[in-house]
Amino acid sequence: MRIGLCNDHAGVEYKNQLAEYLKGKGYEIVNFGTDTTESMDFPDVAHPLANAVENGEVQLGIAFCGTGNGMAMALNKHAGIRAGLCWSAEIGKLIKQHNNANVLVMPARFIPFETVLEITDAWLSEEFEGGRHQNRIDKIPCR
Repeated sequence: MRIGLCNDHAGVEYKNQLAEYLKGKGYEIVNFGTDTTESMDFPDVAHPLANAVENGEVQLGIAFCGTGNGMAMALNKHAGIRAGLCWSAEIGKLIKQHNNANVLVMPARFIPFETVLEITDAWLSEEFEGGRHQNRIDKIPCR
């Protein structure tokens, strides 16, 4: 499976560490983020990741910014993206089970890297439950 990683200047270290961790688990990683801590604008990396998920270049995405909020907002502007902001493994499970999130977003400045690994593992190990949850997802796109 190919996973796209995306980050702004606040998430460089976490992105790099997570990339190595995921490669060790057999995932192919595509880097959409910046590789420098010099200030940059998160939409410049969020939109290319979203496009790659939408067009099937990558199957899933993981994104970091300082709070995670800006990245999630930019990603969710794309109709084919369901990006969920997570700060615990339980939320990571639920965004997959209930929302079929195809992009995981985490706040690089507010959680330790150990928590990043716990959330990522929880999210990747879960399956979408469908049913009543699919009905809700079907109502997300604006009409």
